[in-house]
Amino acid sequence: MTMPSAEVAFVALGRADDGWAAVLMDGDGAEHRTQLLAADELAPWVTAVEEQHAPRWVWSDTAGTYRSLLAAGVRVARCRDLRLAHAILRSRPDLPADVLARSEPWWEARPTVIEPGRGDALFSLDADAHTASLPQAIGAVRREFAWQRQAVAATAAPGALHLLIAAESAGALAAVEMTEAGLPWDAGAHDQVLARILGPRPRGDTLPDRMRRRADQVRAALGDPAVSLDSPPKLLRALHRVGIHVQTTSRWELERHTHPAIAPLVEYKRMSRLLTANGWTWLDEWVTDGRFRPVFVPGGVVTGRWASSGGGALQIPRVLREAVRADPGWCLVIADVAQLEPRVLAAMAGDLSLAAAARGRDLYEGVVETGAVSRRDDAKTALLGAMYGATTGESGRLVPRLRRSFPRSMALVDEAARIGEEGGVVHTRWGRTSPPPGPHWRAVQDAAGRSDATSSEQERARRSARDRGRFTRNFVVQGTAAEWALAWIADLRGRLHALAEVEVGPPAPASGPVFSRRPHLAFFLHDEIIVHAPLSQAEDVAEAVRAASVSATRLLFGDFPLDFPLDLRIAETAAKA
Repeated sequence: MTMPSAEVAFVALGRADDGWAAVLMDGDGAEHRTQLLAADELAPWVTAVEEQHAPRWVWSDTAGTYRSLLAAGVRVARCRDLRLAHAILRSRPDLPADVLARSEPWWEARPTVIEPGRGDALFSLDADAHTASLPQAIGAVRREFAWQRQAVAATAAPGALHLLIAAESAGALAAVEMTEAGLPWDAGAHDQVLARILGPRPRGDTLPDRMRRRADQVRAALGDPAVSLDSPPKLLRALHRVGIHVQTTSRWELERHTHPAIAPLVEYKRMSRLLTANGWTWLDEWVTDGRFRPVFVPGGVVTGRWASSGGGALQIPRVLREAVRADPGWCLVIADVAQLEPRVLAAMAGDLSLAAAARGRDLYEGVVETGAVSRRDDAKTALLGAMYGATTGESGRLVPRLRRSFPRSMALVDEAARIGEEGGVVHTRWGRTSPPPGPHWRAVQDAAGRSDATSSEQERARRSARDRGRFTRNFVVQGTAAEWALAWIADLRGRLHALAEVEVGPPAPASGPVFSRRPHLAFFLHDEIIVHAPLSQAEDVAEAVRAASVSATRLLFGDFPLDFPLDLRIAETAAKA
C-alpha cells in the first residue's frame, strides 16, 4: 500500500465485497491513479491521505462509508455526498436536456435506513447492490462525479450550487458524527421525569399510576367505565353522549368546552403522548452508555431541512431536556438563532427597513417600533402569516400593514407565491429548487380551464393554486434558512476540530475515539445546536459558535447589514428556563 505523492484534490471511494477502490484526482478531476485496498487497509490509508492532502472525499453515501471510518478513529474534513448532490442537481429546471440524459437514474433512489445497533450499516446502498466487483463499484462513483461536475457547470449559477452541494455534504458528515458521538443523556433523570408526570414505572403493559387515575376520572365524568380513551371513534361517541359535541379529540377543540371530563382528558392525552413517544420503552431502546443516538436524515425535507429516522430526534419534549446532561468534567454549549426565518427574508430581499428593525435586538419588537403594528404578538403573527401565506383571521388583517412598511420583503414572498400558483418552481439563495407540481395538480388546473368547467371545478383549481402558492412562498425562506444553518454547522465543525485535544480532565469515552477528548456537535435542530465540550474549553467553544454564525451570514448574504443573534448559554443540562 503506497501513499500518493502528487497533489490530490479529490479521492473517489467505491466499495464492493472484495474491498475498496480509490481513485486519486487533481483539482480538474484528472485521474492520477487507482489504489486498491483491503477492508482493514482503508482506515490507515484514509488517515495518511487526509493528513497529507486534506482532499474532498467522493462517495455514494456519507452514512454508509463515514460511519465505519469514525468507528476506527478516522475523521475527514470534507466530502462530496453524491446521492445528496444528485437530488439537488436533478431538480434544476435549467439543466440542459442532453446533460440530464447522461445521468444514471438509480442514483435518485433513497437508501434504506437501518438504525444504529439494528443492522450492519446505516444505509443499504443501491450503488453497492448494483456492483459486484471493485472496478464496477469505483466506475459508478467516477461516472457520477464526472456527470455532476458537468451538470453544475451547465447551470445558470454554478458558484451558488457548488456552495450548496458543499454545505449539504458537510451536513452529512456532521449528521454521522452526531449519531456516532451521541447526545449525552441521563437515563436516571429521564426516569425521574417520567415518574413525576406519569407515576412510577409499571410492570408489564399496565398504565402508570397517575395515568390510570386520570383515566378513571375521565370515565367517571363520562359515566362510561369501559370507554377506551385511546380510540378516537369510541371516545368521540362517549363525549357526544354527555353533550360535548366535538369533531376531533384535539386539545384545542376539547378546551373550548366546559365539562368535568375535559381537564383530566386533556391531561391524560398529554401523558399518553409522552409515554408513547418518549416513555420507558423509548428509553430502553434508544439510550445506551449515556448517549441518545438518533438517525439524522440531511435533506430529508424538500426545503433542505433535516428529518430524522428513528428515535424522534426532532421531537424531544421540553420536559425531557433536563435529561440531556453533560458528562462529568464536560459541559453543553447551547445556541439557537433568534427569529431565523424573518431575518433570512430581510437579507434575501435586501430589505434595509426590516434589517434595521432586527439589528441588535428582538426582531418583533423592532417591527413594533416602526409603527407597523402595535404589539409584539401582532408582529410575530403578521410576519409568520406573510411567510406561510395566511390570508384569514389575524394574519390576514395584519399582513397588509407589513406590505406598507416592508414592501421589499413582502414583494419577495408574494412573487414566490405567484410563481407557485402558476405552476412554476422557485429556488433558495443557493439554488435548491422546489419540486414541480404533480400530474394531479395540473389535471385540476386543466379541468378548470375548459369552456364547460363547472363552478366547483374552478373553485377546486383556485384552492389548489393557492395551496401551492403558500408552499412556494414559504419554500424560498425556509430553504434559505436551512442553507444558513448548514453553513453554520459546517463552519463550526471545522472550528471545533481546530481546538486542541484536551489532555487533562476526564475524557468522554462514550463519544467514541474521535471525540472523547474534543468538543463536538451533539445535536442540531433547524436553528439550534448543542456542543458537548470539555469544561476547560467552554468559552473557546462559545466563541467558535458565535464566529461560525457570523461566517455563515457573510457566506450567504455578503456585507448586507443584518446580524443573526444567538441565544447562547453554557450549562450542565439542556433544560430551558
